[in-house]
Amino acid sequence: MTLNRDILITEVALRDGSHAVGHQFTVEQVTLVARGLDEANVPYIEVTHGDGLGGSSLQYGLSLTNEMELIEAAAASVTNSKIAVLLLPGIGTMPELKEAARLGAKMARIATHVTEADVSPQHIALAKDLGMETIGFLMMSHMAPTEKLVEQAKLMESYGADTVYVVDSAGALLPHQVTERISAMKNSLSVNIGFHGHNNLSLAMGNTLAAIEAGATRIDGSIRCLGAGAGNTQTEVLVAVLDRLGIKTGVDIYKMMDVAENLVAPILQKPQEITKDSLVLGYAGVYSSFLLHAQRAAERFGIDSRDILIELGKRNVVGGQEDMIIDVAAEISKKKIGAGA
Repeated sequence: MTLNRDILITEVALRDGSHAVGHQFTVEQVTLVARGLDEANVPYIEVTHGDGLGGSSLQYGLSLTNEMELIEAAAASVTNSKIAVLLLPGIGTMPELKEAARLGAKMARIATHVTEADVSPQHIALAKDLGMETIGFLMMSHMAPTEKLVEQAKLMESYGADTVYVVDSAGALLPHQVTERISAMKNSLSVNIGFHGHNNLSLAMGNTLAAIEAGATRIDGSIRCLGAGAGNTQTEVLVAVLDRLGIKTGVDIYKMMDVAENLVAPILQKPQEITKDSLVLGYAGVYSSFLLHAQRAAERFGIDSRDILIELGKRNVVGGQEDMIIDVAAEISKKKIGAGA
């Protein structure tokens, strides 16, 4: 189906939302949600472990279902939508990307820390060789000044990325910071610019609109806010807002509402809202997927999870350093005991 779209939306609930449900998605859930999103004319649907291909592990969280089964089920369930996968070099491997492509994935999102784009060229090149639309995904974009972000984005462009994203993994960016980053990238790159927001400071929608106004044409959303931390820009709400603004997404608003209400809401273990912990993620600039890890560590050591998250923020801990959460919790607990608290 060919539609006139001003903005191309990638639905990330079946990947980013994996964090929120402890990576417990089933084939049936993915099949039903992917089919519903396809019927609503969502152009891209991302499906992998929350930390991307190969993420199922003790460090990141074990998946209930092999992600290749989920990718295959999603690909078999869609007619118009394209299935996307996320790959973080060092976690996901090139054979896994090849297998995902074989099973029907049409888009590869190659994700690195905002200052480490130089680890991505071979993965971007392979995705291109496989005939996949290829995205450069610069995570934790709040941790680099705009000039550095543009430098790293230009590297991804030079490697062959069709689109480069500003990724607010911590939900820490403010609207004027999004505008500055997107505008600078728009002025410096010839490829498409994208934005991925998190709602930890209740700014996902505002930041997304700022990104679009500054020139981003690729936007991520999570239906029913099903994503890490407080979730992402809520897709069905975004579609409605953009329609009010006269910006075409090609997505059926009623059908998106129905998928959110009838298929995704029952999956949620609890409503996605800004809790004290998810608020601290944005306040301290901490990777949103650290939320459940920090809460479990806090319970184990009998301390406040906010103290863990604040300390992680002070140490500039990034994705891939999940093992430090336990170390930090143990240190805080030891100090608490030593102080006689």
